[in-house]
Amino acid sequence: MKRIIAAIILTKEMVLESYILGKWIAGSGEGQPLYNAVTGEYIAAASTEGFDMATIMEYARTKGNTALRKMTFQERGLLLKALALHLQQFLPELYTLSYKTGATKADSWVDIEGGIGNLFSYASLRRKLPDLPYWPEGEAHMLGKAHTFMGHHLLLPKEGVAIHINAYNFPVWGMLEKIAVNILAGVPAIVKPATVGCYLTQAVVKHMVASNILPDGALQLLCGSTGNLLNEVDAQDTITFTGSAHTGLKLKTTPAIVQNNVSFTMEADSLNAIVLGHDVEPGMPEWDLFIKEVRKEMTLKCGQRCTGVRRILVPENKIEAVQHDISKALSQTIIGNPLHEKVRMGSLAGKTQKAEVLQHVQLLLQSSELVYGNLDTVEVMDADATAGAFMSPLLLRNSNPLHSPEVHAIEAFGPVSTLMPYHNLEEAIHITKLGKGSLVSTIVTASAETARNYVLGAGTHHGRILILNQQCGKENTGHGSPLPLLVHGGPGRAGGGEEMGGLRGLQHYMQRVAIQGSPDMLTAVLQQYQQGANGIAATVHPFKKYFEELRIGEQMITPSVTITPDLIDAFADLSGDHFYAHLRNTNFEGTMFTQQVAHGYLLLSLSAGLFVDSYEKNPVLLNYGIDELRFTKPVYPDTSIHVQFTCKEKISQEKKEPTDIARGIVKWLVEMIDDTNELIGIATILTMVKKQ
Repeated sequence: MKRIIAAIILTKEMVLESYILGKWIAGSGEGQPLYNAVTGEYIAAASTEGFDMATIMEYARTKGNTALRKMTFQERGLLLKALALHLQQFLPELYTLSYKTGATKADSWVDIEGGIGNLFSYASLRRKLPDLPYWPEGEAHMLGKAHTFMGHHLLLPKEGVAIHINAYNFPVWGMLEKIAVNILAGVPAIVKPATVGCYLTQAVVKHMVASNILPDGALQLLCGSTGNLLNEVDAQDTITFTGSAHTGLKLKTTPAIVQNNVSFTMEADSLNAIVLGHDVEPGMPEWDLFIKEVRKEMTLKCGQRCTGVRRILVPENKIEAVQHDISKALSQTIIGNPLHEKVRMGSLAGKTQKAEVLQHVQLLLQSSELVYGNLDTVEVMDADATAGAFMSPLLLRNSNPLHSPEVHAIEAFGPVSTLMPYHNLEEAIHITKLGKGSLVSTIVTASAETARNYVLGAGTHHGRILILNQQCGKENTGHGSPLPLLVHGGPGRAGGGEEMGGLRGLQHYMQRVAIQGSPDMLTAVLQQYQQGANGIAATVHPFKKYFEELRIGEQMITPSVTITPDLIDAFADLSGDHFYAHLRNTNFEGTMFTQQVAHGYLLLSLSAGLFVDSYEKNPVLLNYGIDELRFTKPVYPDTSIHVQFTCKEKISQEKKEPTDIARGIVKWLVEMIDDTNELIGIATILTMVKKQ
């Protein structure tokens, strides 16, 4: 193991420390200088020079991966919840640092509290997952007629590392939205934030480390360059990248990534579009929503959002009115010091970013004209326009988008957007596709037909589509807001990958393996009872056992009950379900039945009467619900039925309050069987069971 050399810093401030190998260590050399985006003042420098990346990777694999893989989804989810609650204590400090990146309070809220919200969201997903370190996925498949051979899919945490290379626009959200997924999946992370704002990411990680919530090696932070990190990856690792397509392609073709077939998820350039429907007229609520959304997308985070609106598509006969209203809205946006209560747009992340934006604007102006804003000057409040990375919002107009390739290929990553006309919806859809893939598009319309046609026509080229109208106007989260439970990514130019997406996101960090064998073997491997496996005969009624006492596969065969015409009639009267098939006097010719048939819910109710122990209080606290229910065969009068009742799965629950009853959820497989020994119905019943 190579020794990591301590830094000897020659600059006037210390080099920011990275968190590696379980300690805070500064790289050697002067590093890259970091500046306050608002005042231009020097903050610190960042360097990873001298770091042994192979050792860092090995530490994540041997320490972090080993620890997380042993934990269950429930335990990992509780780690995320604990982290979120812990970070909420330090919001004032994080906001203060965020202002130095040029972010306003609203910008910082999205970055900081939005990121913490992702931790909460993924923590809550544990309730949909088993109380195991791995995930039996989907349904089982019986592969033999004698029911002795079957198959199932199993997801296992990969034995590698999640490497997150993040963009500069969201120093906090960019990290937290990604690590929430890999930690819940059971994989450690090495986070490499964009250097320009890594001091804010570092502040968050410092609080996370100090909390001692995560196991050693579960999270490491690199403040500075990735160095040769990507040369150390293998097939068990996963890389996520957010940034330019040029840089992403360069990283993706690293020999170690190509040779080892390493999973590489990219979120890159995206020329996102918003479309105003033909049906929307000035004065309609949808018109106002459109103008408001465009202004927000141009000015929030100073336009530095991968989901920001870059192309504004408007019906040809409304473009003058839209240009007027957007310009008016932009003119009311106060720019300046993010700490000032009246300021609504801060600065770009730095002067380097500003120079790059202006360079790209010049390229766009080859086929467009500037209709709002100033390339050279900007009026700011409580700030020095020349010291900080401030710039005016710029609204461009392109009158011939079908023959202007620049506007569909060049992204000015700042408060810049281009207005363009379209003649009909088909043309609008075609224009959005010229961007060759985007993260998100929005259609603003009051017409359901327009919305449907747009989604079906444009959906292949966008990762997400927002349909915005008056009905969801107040509650919608906006064009530019990715949500934890929905995928964030897009095809083509946008990178072709996806992030978050609820449970889907976990699968990027897990290996799916198909398991084949007997029901008994799969029950033992998956730790979930599989239909057809031999049960464990219950000597005591399962409802008399506490959560800890119940065993997977513990099984009870109930006595029988006979279905009579009187029972069917009584249930019809009690429930009000007088469907023709449940009546004695129905002429059944031409139907699926030969005589009066029992209600499916009557069978389930009678089954509950057979397996429920109701004579005295017991550890079962309540019926929690039904996961799945199928009726597989009609049951006619004078048929006897019984139930095979089996403990299928157990999921522990944590207390929400100290005074809560300690408990867990037990899933029971309920197999309803008739007197010919054929299955007539199957269900998974959930009960809440007290712990000892």
